[in-house]
Amino acid sequence: MDRRLYLEKIHELFRVNPVVALLGSRQSGKTTLASDYISGFHEGINRSLNYFDLEDPVALGRLEQAKLSLQDLTGLVVIDEIQRLPEIFPLLRTLVDRRPNPAQFLVLGSASRDLINQSSETLAGRISFLEVHPFGLMEIDRDASDMLWLRGGYPPSFLAANESDSWEWRKSYIRTFLERDIPQLGFNIPSTTISRFWNMLSHYNGQIFNASEIGKSLGIGDQSATRYFDLLDATFMVRRLKPWHENIKKRQVKRPKLYFRDSGILHQLMGLISLEQLKTHPKLGASWEAFALEQVIQLHQASPEEAFFWAVHAQSELDLLIIKDGKRLGFEIKYSQAPGLTDSMRTSFDTLHLDSLTVVVPGDLYYPLADNIEVRGLKAINSACSKIVSD
Repeated sequence: MDRRLYLEKIHELFRVNPVVALLGSRQSGKTTLASDYISGFHEGINRSLNYFDLEDPVALGRLEQAKLSLQDLTGLVVIDEIQRLPEIFPLLRTLVDRRPNPAQFLVLGSASRDLINQSSETLAGRISFLEVHPFGLMEIDRDASDMLWLRGGYPPSFLAANESDSWEWRKSYIRTFLERDIPQLGFNIPSTTISRFWNMLSHYNGQIFNASEIGKSLGIGDQSATRYFDLLDATFMVRRLKPWHENIKKRQVKRPKLYFRDSGILHQLMGLISLEQLKTHPKLGASWEAFALEQVIQLHQASPEEAFFWAVHAQSELDLLIIKDGKRLGFEIKYSQAPGLTDSMRTSFDTLHLDSLTVVVPGDLYYPLADNIEVRGLKAINSACSKIVSD
């Protein structure tokens, strides 16, 4: 798969800061990207010397005396699974501030910058962050979009020989995440507890997160439900979509929405192995909404700080608001063949002062509804964004 955009972005970020952090869920392709970056942009780098995979006991042992191991290295140094050794960040500051010939550090982590909080505190002004997603629409054949929706974007799942192999890989992935990854991040939570909570969230996908309601269903407190949600958000399993508050005299929704980031993981937890099962399931619309929302965010390269939803209690709402580069882009997501203009759309457009409002539907459909309001299929949005990037 061609992930040239990521490689070019890494190259660009290194022109700004000496440390670049690739953050994303496990198996999203960070390690492959690092290897491609080494071979494509830094010919001649000694990979065995400058590459530390902290899941390898030998590499972890080499960094027991991290200063001795790193201080004489120049060029590019890659440290994979950095969340296993967060105390190394203060040392990286010292190393990148030295003169002459400071090294550049490409660090890979399976947790968000908030969870690896030492980086923002210690390396402020020296580190750039790049979130690596599993495969998205821009990276696959346009005829494989339904397969991407069903299987999700994790490379071993999407590229599996058949649905059964993809299903088994996701099953194993979930088990490993619960039993190994969470404890390695320092959370002492029984895997069965997180598993029950994660399964419960699959029924609330696309809805307002209600800690009290979910906690009551599982027999846990509000604070525990919120903490588990924070954990799944920080490990890129779910997306916390924050509400946008406009300065209006109406009662706006203030709690976040939750969405599964990877549709394949969602379908695994829902027990949906085939496209036929998915398209006859009562949660079909919610599944497609989460998939389309994630793809639109990725296609517009919007950070979590640039993506919101907006809603007024029992009145108007907007599924996705992206505020980026001085523009306000609105998106309504509907699993529908021919949606029309609604009062809610007009209200959202006017109240939020949108530059455009796109009603996102499946396929290649396109037609205007009003000035700067249009219906556009997800494949058509992908094609338009791909053209902008290539130009």
